[in-house]
Amino acid sequence: MKELLRESFHLFLLMYLYFVQRSIGATDTISTTHFLKDGDANITSPDGTFEMGFFSSGSSKNRYVGMWYKSLSVRTVVWVANREAPLTSGSGILKVIEPGRLVLLNDTNKVVWSTNTSTSVQNPIAQLLDSGNLVVKQAGDDNFLWQSFDHPTDTLLPGMKLGWNFLTHREVYLSSWKTQEDPAPGDYTYHCDPSGYPQNILKKGSNVVYRSGPWNGLHFSGTRNPRGSHLYKYEIFSSKTQVYFGYKLISSVITRLILNQNGALKLWTWGDHVSDWIPQLSIPADNCDAYKLCGAYGTCNSQDFTVCRCLDRFVPNNSEAWKKRNWSGGCVRKTELNCLQGHRFLKYSHIKLPDTRNSWSDVTMTLEECKNTCSKNCSCMAYANPDIRNGGSGCLLWFEDLLDIKVVSDEGQDIYIRMAASEPDSLEKSDGKKRKVLFWILPLSVGLILVILSMLIFHRRRKKALQLKRKGR
Repeated sequence: MKELLRESFHLFLLMYLYFVQRSIGATDTISTTHFLKDGDANITSPDGTFEMGFFSSGSSKNRYVGMWYKSLSVRTVVWVANREAPLTSGSGILKVIEPGRLVLLNDTNKVVWSTNTSTSVQNPIAQLLDSGNLVVKQAGDDNFLWQSFDHPTDTLLPGMKLGWNFLTHREVYLSSWKTQEDPAPGDYTYHCDPSGYPQNILKKGSNVVYRSGPWNGLHFSGTRNPRGSHLYKYEIFSSKTQVYFGYKLISSVITRLILNQNGALKLWTWGDHVSDWIPQLSIPADNCDAYKLCGAYGTCNSQDFTVCRCLDRFVPNNSEAWKKRNWSGGCVRKTELNCLQGHRFLKYSHIKLPDTRNSWSDVTMTLEECKNTCSKNCSCMAYANPDIRNGGSGCLLWFEDLLDIKVVSDEGQDIYIRMAASEPDSLEKSDGKKRKVLFWILPLSVGLILVILSMLIFHRRRKKALQLKRKGR
């Protein structure tokens, strides 16, 4: 009987330890008493989507604390804590300390990475949420002291926001990995730029290399809607206190936007049927995505052999350079502007709107009000509706040369550019005049050719007749 009780007790103890270990291994929380140690069980979000722990990248022996999708067959890291301070041994510990900081310690108990919060709480914890957001907070409280969504690496997850908080003077942006195996910040960064009407820009160092164009209510002006766009919805918000861009899921498909080490933005969705990531969007998509490739008032068309052309009524600023396919000098008006001699606006359609940095906007104005506002200022170069929904609304004004224009034939927008008063009212009228000239020139040319051919045939036949007559004699 005692032997049976002893065996039962041992069995109960083993089962208890097993379930305790399972519960510890499945936890989503780090606290002042429960740490995340390298080599021990990772933490997992409540729904099992995300997992966080220690990892090494590729052949590197450096150790990082990162986050990835738990259930996918391809390990895909979406966030790295100590990307600039790798551990060189497998003895790292991630823990929460009072008053409310998450710290990473190396094998000598030296802090190599920590969150930057100054708020003090009594019972701080770090929790991995189902969204992939790691948050530090007071246990039982929904107010965050710190969150990883405010400190992304190279990946934008649904629910994250890129942009500026003007009250805290803090920007959230993506930065690429240095190499495929080194998560340290690389050469490329992706920003929501608020310096004018908001648009997204990709930088290499301090230089802009790509611009999305402004949001027009349906999509970014220079970007076609990607495949699978019915699976998610873009979010753009702008106010006096903040400007941000993000997206949220409409379906349950796993989606991520990544900025890779080569400076390419790629939107991926997970395909269960192929057990791999499926590309939905890649930027830059073609040569015309290169920032201001064609210079001021030059328009880029990737389907055109010449690539760059001047807008109608404009000519190359440097013809010799243009012939050598150096378009950086851009174009100038055939007829220079003179404020004292008046002006008119010409409509250009199916284009990616020019760079909106340093532009001016008012979302409440009509297009006619926008035109009147631009007309009153000789420095105003162009105007357009920023929102194309329901016939268009709002006002967007440019006061500098128009840069980074691209032909987007199926999804482009209209813009009205200031021209000299001597120019025809519209491109359509000019084209109409050209068609009228062609209407008369073509028939006259054909008629003249027919007359010449008839005279040649007559002359040849007459010559043959004279030759035959001579032979007959």
